[in-house]
Amino acid sequence: MATAERTLELLRGTLDLLVLKTLSWGPMHGLAVLQWIERTTRQQLQIEEGALYPALHRLEEKGLLDAEWGHTDEGRRAKYYRLTASGRRQLTAELSKWERYAEAVGLVITAKGART
Repeated sequence: MATAERTLELLRGTLDLLVLKTLSWGPMHGLAVLQWIERTTRQQLQIEEGALYPALHRLEEKGLLDAEWGHTDEGRRAKYYRLTASGRRQLTAELSKWERYAEAVGLVITAKGART
């Protein structure tokens, strides 16, 4: 797999994980997902709508999310997404992988010199 493809896969996988985790708190429409991630990360992560909505549709096509139309507090029509049982299982698996990945990266970052 080419480096650019692996990078894109990592970014997609990270966004998918963020979306699944966000929706683990309950159903939300797309803009609410963006706002939750931004608030939770103290504006450190900014997700573009052009990346979020394809991710939501991709996760829905995989059966990890269900969606239904509803209305926002402002009365606007919006599609609300929620995790399916498969989505919850996927979230658990992805969180485990992410924790192992973060631990491995942390070991490299905090290393005190080269070991041979």
